[in-house]
Amino acid sequence: MRLLRAALRCQGCNTNVASNASSTYNVACNESGELIMTAASVNKRVQKHRDALRMAGLRPVQIWVPDTRRPDFAAECRRQSRLVAKADKRDTGLQQLMDDALADMDGWTE
Repeated sequence: MRLLRAALRCQGCNTNVASNASSTYNVACNESGELIMTAASVNKRVQKHRDALRMAGLRPVQIWVPDTRRPDFAAECRRQSRLVAKADKRDTGLQQLMDDALADMDGWTE
């Protein structure tokens, strides 16, 4: 695990609280004197990161995947696998295509 060291600077009094780091983060003091990172500084840092990714030619994508932790996940996988296996057995053209592709792979292995 890599620990990141950061310089903390209070936004209210602009005092450096901790240093010895290459990065500086703005924090704010609450009433009890504890340092808290402000939502605005976190949002700014996240936006900067997203902008850099966009400049690198990337775009954000949200993808939904099956929840493998669900108790019925394994049973549903088996059910769908059986359906595919039945469909494959009935499709002789697909089996011939796969056999031809396998035969065409001669010489690909050592």
